[in-house]
Amino acid sequence: MDINAFPTSYLLMSIGVMILLSAYFSGTETAMMALNRYRLRHLVRRGNRGAKKADSMLQRQDRLLGVILVGNNLVNFSAATVATVIGFQLMGDTGVLLAPWILTIVFLIFAEVAPKTLAAERPESWAFKAVFILKPLQKVLMPAVVLVNVVSNALVRPFLPSSDDDVDQLTTDELKTVVVEGATSVGERQRMLTRILDLESVTVDDIMVPRAEIAAINIDDELNTIMATVAASQHTLLPVYKDSFDNVLGILHLRRVARLIFNEDFTKADLLQLTREPYYVPEATPLHTQLFNFQKERQRLALVVDEYGDIQGIVTLEDILEEIVGEFTSDYAANMPEISPQQDGSFVIDGMAVLRDINRALKWDLPINGPKTLSGFVLEHLETIPETNVCLRVGDYQIETRQIKDNIVKSLIIRRRLTLQPEAEEAAAED
Repeated sequence: MDINAFPTSYLLMSIGVMILLSAYFSGTETAMMALNRYRLRHLVRRGNRGAKKADSMLQRQDRLLGVILVGNNLVNFSAATVATVIGFQLMGDTGVLLAPWILTIVFLIFAEVAPKTLAAERPESWAFKAVFILKPLQKVLMPAVVLVNVVSNALVRPFLPSSDDDVDQLTTDELKTVVVEGATSVGERQRMLTRILDLESVTVDDIMVPRAEIAAINIDDELNTIMATVAASQHTLLPVYKDSFDNVLGILHLRRVARLIFNEDFTKADLLQLTREPYYVPEATPLHTQLFNFQKERQRLALVVDEYGDIQGIVTLEDILEEIVGEFTSDYAANMPEISPQQDGSFVIDGMAVLRDINRALKWDLPINGPKTLSGFVLEHLETIPETNVCLRVGDYQIETRQIKDNIVKSLIIRRRLTLQPEAEEAAAED
């Protein structure tokens, strides 16, 4: 049969059909590979028919790619043959030479770039419809697909890793990226998910209440003084110590003290009987581990100790929960007595204020990978304990000490000044 006998119009129509088929195969390949596997599994559980077929085909990616590429190459080479005939009919030998170039440009635009771009932008919409054609086509082309897969798998097997690890498993950082950039839900719930993932990189000494700020009961004090401390306490649990805070006798739950109110003859010994054994944790314990430890030990307060066993501070269950859900108040800065805003935009801050709390309250970014308190932060940069008040600048922060006592910076004034660009700095200097 002489193919030159076919009308040119019919051959052009067949080229148009093959362009559509090639676009289908090219777009389907891109759409199937661009599907979000986690969203796909979610849609499968919800019963989406297209998602079920797509998930089934993605279980054997070699066969999926096999049927797509067999079909695509069959169409493309057939189109090349037909285009050569059209070129010969229209322009003779010159048309035969021009046909591959013209066909390449046409197929590149209409059968490759355009459909793949559309499929990449809307992979679900394309893939969930395309699989209803692709699935039956895979059965029809199964002998050719199997042959291609056997040969190709034998060629690539030496280059594949021997590990059977699940490639779909995500690390903590990857999962955090999914939550931050891949989630459609925004707001506080998304921030809570991010904070949960951050628990692994934060330790108890990052959020603990420093030793100098711990509210506690000295059993050596007068009984009236102890009861006044109990009455004025804003906390439910108070450590009870003797002589120094390194000698903690127990943890007192203030609700138990109510039992002694109607007993006029109660003593310090009665008070000590209401305490429970202190619970100690190492300062380097990650927060997610400590959260489970609190649950396991049925505790709500722990004494944080360093490598020498010295008490450095306390951490509570509420402290960890606040790292997840945020502060239990909408105006955190207003509820921090350590921070006093001034009219000139500066802040008077207690030296024992925790850097993480300051950053959270004022939306600052003071470094928290070193000292935990503001006093320690300043002394680290000074590299000495000054005898008089001094001024220093650390990054964008201008810091002035107000009171230094007992080798601790008791109070400071801080102003945040944004760093100017070099051009702006030169202009400011000229002014």
